[in-house]
Amino acid sequence: MASKQQPNSPGSDMDDRKRKRMLSNRESARRSRMKKQQRLDELLAEVTQIQDENKNLTSKIEGAAELYINVSSQNNVLRARLSELTDRLQCLNSVLEIASEVSGLAVEIPHIPDSLQEPWQLPYPIQHISAAPVDLFQC
Repeated sequence: MASKQQPNSPGSDMDDRKRKRMLSNRESARRSRMKKQQRLDELLAEVTQIQDENKNLTSKIEGAAELYINVSSQNNVLRARLSELTDRLQCLNSVLEIASEVSGLAVEIPHIPDSLQEPWQLPYPIQHISAAPVDLFQC
């Protein structure tokens, strides 16, 4: 006859410890999976947030680039107009000089300011620009 192990026998204690260890390991593995899933969810939420922020910044950069292009083209138009008007003024001054020599009358011919011939040199002291409100440039 096969003998059954008594609840207090040494083999039974080993089985109980083994069972408890298995249950403990299962619970530990479950907690570990839950932590991993929670971390994954947090990372996915962070990815979504960063992608949204990236889209927002990209649209702001595109808007700023568009404004820059517009201002740059306006500056080019103004520079061309300045050059045209400077040439015209020089021509008119030449006509006045010739008319003055021919007629013998003294005609005061204004001097062309250097600021028109060299626009990068300002004819007045530099005035510092005060800071604009931060929300002025936000889209």
